[in-house]
Amino acid sequence: MTDQVTDQPYSHPLRVADLPGRKPSRFEIVPDDGQLQAIAAAIGASNLRKVRMKGELRPLGRTDWELEAELGATVVQPCIVTLAPVTTRIDEPLSRRWLRDMPEPAGDEAEMPADDGAEPLGPVIDLGIVLTEALALALPLYPRAPGAELGEAGFAPPGAEPLSEDKIRPFAALAALRDKLGTAPAQGDGAEEAPGSEADGGVDGKAAAKPGGGLSKDD
Repeated sequence: MTDQVTDQPYSHPLRVADLPGRKPSRFEIVPDDGQLQAIAAAIGASNLRKVRMKGELRPLGRTDWELEAELGATVVQPCIVTLAPVTTRIDEPLSRRWLRDMPEPAGDEAEMPADDGAEPLGPVIDLGIVLTEALALALPLYPRAPGAELGEAGFAPPGAEPLSEDKIRPFAALAALRDKLGTAPAQGDGAEEAPGSEADGGVDGKAAAKPGGGLSKDD
């Protein structure tokens, strides 16, 4: 084992050269209270408890390595509505691979590798970094306390009443009915031409306006 990485909230490094090349290396890591506080601050949690990662690191061929583990943790986050503490239990399977020769992306633009669980293999595999990253990805994105609901937002110009969902719903129903009946609005102002308008040939369809003025009788 090498010295811990000081720029990480939690570091548990294993030197690759010291790992047995023909059998799995089993491990179980449990951060202490100080390390839990550092991890919680790094991932944006209020508190962490019962954090444990247990599994094995095994050789994959002659140059690569593979990790299979189980991550468990109890995390406390602020509710996005009330800021009340929300407690979540996390139990996640983990799988990682470290490859000595990572495939180079083809072309000028870098692309994500097909195996997004693979990383370049260096002289050290840091289980603490694996734990922290996996825990951050497993956190609920929008923790919400029981009974907490997001309020309805309304926007309107100054002096006007905002349109709520209840007020908009009847118009949405009319639009859906119009679409179902296949009635499309006319071009222009969006309203249908009234009978007897100039587009229908004049009043009651009996006379039409000539470009030069005056009226002409229908045949």
